[in-house]
Amino acid sequence: MAQRVMVFVDGSNLYHTLKSEYGRTNLDFAKFCLKLCDDRQLIRVYYYNATVDPAKELDRHKDQQRFFQRIRRLPYFEVRLGSLIYRNWPTVPPYEKGLDIKLATDLLVHAFRQNYDTAILISGDNDFADALQAAKDFGRNVEVALFHSAGSQKLRDVADRTIEVDADFLSDCWSQQ
Repeated sequence: MAQRVMVFVDGSNLYHTLKSEYGRTNLDFAKFCLKLCDDRQLIRVYYYNATVDPAKELDRHKDQQRFFQRIRRLPYFEVRLGSLIYRNWPTVPPYEKGLDIKLATDLLVHAFRQNYDTAILISGDNDFADALQAAKDFGRNVEVALFHSAGSQKLRDVADRTIEVDADFLSDCWSQQ
């Protein structure tokens, strides 16, 4: 029986890493996640991000909504949204609220319910290390997909396996859009 995999994507972290590392963000999420799973069974992908306020950034909000719709149409993908907090906008950029907790909660609930054998986290955020350890304590395997510049040592230490994502790994994962 194939190992069951769930993928948890920190969307903002992934977006900013792709933009800074490769100067592009047009990742084909379906190809990318299937490649991460290798020959294992993909159960579900959870993608987490914060919604741009249309009253403050209308064009960006429209682009983001089109992107979310594309992701929602992918098989086995779920979009989980939080919010952006705008304080002293536009002088100070907005920040995400509640998304890390949402991702960690989903990762742990699914571990507890035994909905996956292996969780793959796509994020370089050290804050997820405790959630990964807790999933391991439930008997689940945990892997992290890390880009070399966002290669959190704390995540590497807790993960059962680190998947190094580099230009070669991504070469067949880019979208034409």
